[in-house]
Amino acid sequence: MERDAARLAPSILAADFARLGEQVAEAEQAGADRIHIDVMDGHFVPNLSMGAPIVKSLRRITQLPLEIHLMISAPDFFLDEFVEAGSDSFLVHWEGNHNLDRTVRRIKELGKRAGVVINPATPAAVLEEILPEVDQVMIMTVNPGFGHQHFLRHTLSKVERVRQMIERSHTRCELEVDGGLDEETAPMASAAGANVLVAGSSIFGNSAGVVNAMNRLRVAIGRGKRASIDSAFQIRR
Repeated sequence: MERDAARLAPSILAADFARLGEQVAEAEQAGADRIHIDVMDGHFVPNLSMGAPIVKSLRRITQLPLEIHLMISAPDFFLDEFVEAGSDSFLVHWEGNHNLDRTVRRIKELGKRAGVVINPATPAAVLEEILPEVDQVMIMTVNPGFGHQHFLRHTLSKVERVRQMIERSHTRCELEVDGGLDEETAPMASAAGANVLVAGSSIFGNSAGVVNAMNRLRVAIGRGKRASIDSAFQIRR
């Protein structure tokens, strides 16, 4: 399967909430593929964040898909609420889920895209059985719960392994990465096989503005791809 071009999913966890609608509109103008919304309950991860009312508000002002990253205990109890608010897809964690298959099936019954997330210390092998059932998988490249964290470079080998698993299974499953992505690390993740990149601070926290920040990320990713192609060509020679 030919690898798709990298897509950007700005994470509003890093947005200025006094200007949230404006910044999401800027991300849409800059060609964002989707908006990534981190939901945290203070139990599954040691932090609290936004809920369904934020999704409902954003649904009124953007046509972009709203991707919900559920870092919560017992996500099944909240799916209907988020669907009603206007969510388009859900990412649920392998860790702590008592019946992941049931959760994925419920998401699909609701007519939404389903994805599974694994943390940095979780081996890629846990995805093998669920991979044919999901639309995307996401590799955390930081430990979930907080923004502004540094990219964990040892996760790149896991991204490569999951890319190989996807290609062996001949699915159209997306491979997403989340955490610490900027102009230096986003090209690394893309080169390792990710085709959806979640970025928060490097987009919404960039003094150059949302549009310029996203353009810079794309340029850096493109430059990294060209360097990888040149390197591979030199090796073949």
